[in-house]
Amino acid sequence: MTIANLRDRDLWYEDSGGDGVPMVFLHPASGSSLVWEHQAPAVRAAGYRFIAYDRVGSGRSVLHSHAEPGSGADDLDALRSHLGLARLHLLGTAAGGIVALDYALTFPRQLRSLVVANSIGGLQDEEYLALGRRLRPSPQFDALTLELRELGPSYRAVNAEGTAHWLDLARGSQPSIPLPSPQTYRNRLTFAGLESIRVPTLLLTGDADLCCPPSVLRLFAARMRDAETVVVPEAGHSAYWEQPEIFNRAILEFFGKH
Repeated sequence: MTIANLRDRDLWYEDSGGDGVPMVFLHPASGSSLVWEHQAPAVRAAGYRFIAYDRVGSGRSVLHSHAEPGSGADDLDALRSHLGLARLHLLGTAAGGIVALDYALTFPRQLRSLVVANSIGGLQDEEYLALGRRLRPSPQFDALTLELRELGPSYRAVNAEGTAHWLDLARGSQPSIPLPSPQTYRNRLTFAGLESIRVPTLLLTGDADLCCPPSVLRLFAARMRDAETVVVPEAGHSAYWEQPEIFNRAILEFFGKH
């Protein structure tokens, strides 16, 4: 891991280097850049440059004293500039997918393609917010343990060791100094905004995802021109971890087309 010392924050990142086309991975709120251990080797083996970083508020990335949290999209573009990247493939899962959508709306010319996996998208349309309240009723949904919310039953049933390791990574992602306030978004995310995205896009979720089930994925796909969709079988909200072979094959085939 390396530190990017930016103007008012330090971002910890992993970069495989080399001349391959860069792929940047944005982790979920329940993790850090360390969660991509099943993706990094596959991406490098396919000839791409693998890049992942701890978003501010997760892992080891920190704000300087009195700095404002700012937006995840601006952090990503600052890191892109720091690394001297031109255009890149971008993948975000769960909360990282919200940042990825915000980046696609703000900096579309920097993207070759976009993958949004297992993400509720952060949309603010009132009908979508009402859908979210039905899908994830409070306080019942919040009372579930993290692994029940974010790992599917098929995975938890047969992979106790993988579940324990995922939980260790999630617990270890909590920063030593919490943010004074959450990061913001550059755009108000809406269905109308999705319609303006022209970057080639892959939407992916698990068939047992409690947060973004296939029916919600179809709502997104209906608004995004020519977006491709993949539903990963026997996977919950963490398809990248639960079914890495299927996940990796889907994203590498998609990236390879763009």
